[in-house]
Amino acid sequence: QVQLVESGGGLVQPGGSLRLSCVASGFTLADYSIGWFRQAPGKEREAVSCFSRYSGTTYRADSVKGRFAISRDNAKNTVYLQMSSLKFEDTGNYYCARVRNPWQCDDYDFRGQGTQVTVSS
Repeated sequence: QVQLVESGGGLVQPGGSLRLSCVASGFTLADYSIGWFRQAPGKEREAVSCFSRYSGTTYRADSVKGRFAISRDNAKNTVYLQMSSLKFEDTGNYYCARVRNPWQCDDYDFRGQGTQVTVSS
């Protein structure tokens, strides 16, 4: 069974950090390009960052540049999203997905359920 399971979300104060994890099962993560997306209530889905199977990070939203970094541990079949200097506007449900085009980072064929990140004082 193909699955993507996210974890690591939670409540954090502005300026804090979190590391999200996305564990794949049923397929080999290294064979795919992966992206992180987020969605806040009442807002459209936003691509956060995408990682190509061949060339590393290929996309990062302007709103997270310098603060978020995506990485992958093939041995653990896991992708991470390291988030720092968190802001109120980073609040949302974060999920990982198998993306079709990591440079456009806008379309995917499979996604996880997500993990909630809440930035609040």
